[in-house]
Amino acid sequence: MTIYFVAGEASADNHGAALMRALQKLDVDLNFIGRGGPQMKAIAGERFENWIDKSGVLGLWEVIKHYGYFRKQFRATLREIQDSRPDAVVLIDYPGFNLRLARALHRRRTAHKLIYYVSPQVWAWNRGRMKKMAHWLDLMLCIFPFEAELYNESGLRAIFVGHPMIETLGMPKIGGEIGIQRDPDLIALFPGSRSREVHKIFPVLFQTAYELRKQKPNLRFEIAAASHDLAREMEKMLNELDRATPHLPPTLRYGATSNPLPSMRGEGRGRPGPDEWRSETLPSISIEDARAGETPNESRSKTPLPSARGKGRVRSVAQDRQSLEIKVGEAASLMQRAFVGIVASGSATLEAAYFRLPLVLVYKVSWLTYLVGRLVVRVKFLGMPNILANKEIVPEFIQHAAQPRELARAVSRLIDEPAAREKMVSHLDAIIRSLGEDDASENAAQAILGELGMVRENR
Repeated sequence: MTIYFVAGEASADNHGAALMRALQKLDVDLNFIGRGGPQMKAIAGERFENWIDKSGVLGLWEVIKHYGYFRKQFRATLREIQDSRPDAVVLIDYPGFNLRLARALHRRRTAHKLIYYVSPQVWAWNRGRMKKMAHWLDLMLCIFPFEAELYNESGLRAIFVGHPMIETLGMPKIGGEIGIQRDPDLIALFPGSRSREVHKIFPVLFQTAYELRKQKPNLRFEIAAASHDLAREMEKMLNELDRATPHLPPTLRYGATSNPLPSMRGEGRGRPGPDEWRSETLPSISIEDARAGETPNESRSKTPLPSARGKGRVRSVAQDRQSLEIKVGEAASLMQRAFVGIVASGSATLEAAYFRLPLVLVYKVSWLTYLVGRLVVRVKFLGMPNILANKEIVPEFIQHAAQPRELARAVSRLIDEPAAREKMVSHLDAIIRSLGEDDASENAAQAILGELGMVRENR
């Protein structure tokens, strides 16, 4: 039997590879084809295409710029499925592409089963689309418990299989048998896993670190980089921000990237949502300002201090405990060592919840993407911990509300008030318990084979 997979992002490649392994354990005669990332290709073999490098773009403008590429790939995918006649097509997340593909396959009245794994968040922006999806799809495999209920009510058969993050992380937590202790002077910064979001969010985190250091000089900051490429981009931005902010004390400099370890899995799927303006905020410093060599309300003629340059580490933690360091591939460890985290909206917020890290959420996108999001998003919160709790347990700072002083105030509260920390961690624990055990891939595999069993009976 043959299954055709479509995964278009790194997180979907992670989930798809785990699903393939679970399917192989249950039925060794399965043949995997389709398109995804390097992990799925390593399992499936030569007939599987690795297209992640080009398919995983973020934001409305990026999709528009690459429209010709996606149209070509869409037609090629349809042709491959028609020629190969697989027993099932499994679409993993990636809704902009996969929902259109599901509709096109339904219109061609293909005989194979259409199964969606990792539900698109249509419940956030267009619940009416669920009824249409019920005509296109045979089965929806959900990773959040409330999703299955919503889809079943719309007429689309859906099963909650659990969240694959639980099995992916699958390690002892803080205070468990590994005995990791949180460092009360360490703040973790998670600016995102894609270049475009890092360029928007990282300058805000840099300025927030400065605000916090003014209040608490002993604080140190570690920045999680999902890859060496992103680490290099952040180092470059630090140089530019350093030149743009000559008033910053020399102790707020940065260290070199650490040794590589496997990066945290998952990409953000969050969409921008509304928030209120917050008062008494600092003027934001953009990368464009930095490249011009000035801060807001500051003359270009003012000579900035020398930027932090040179090979390797400028100021290491051993040399200066108040430094700011970039860490590559150590997000899981950092989430267990840090006292508080500032986390870009996306799957990292749930990962932080898993590791019981008190956090605040931040997100910035282009203004075009933000304005479109405000028009279509129909949920009260952006962060998944808040959506699952149906209330704000994690403070959210979105777009224009992502101001350093306000972020610093929220972080300081979590540092200074044990009751606030304990209350948040208690809510985070409840959220993680609702996501099931570490068997999401096995549950999804069983459901898919159930659909394939129906195919066998009809032939």
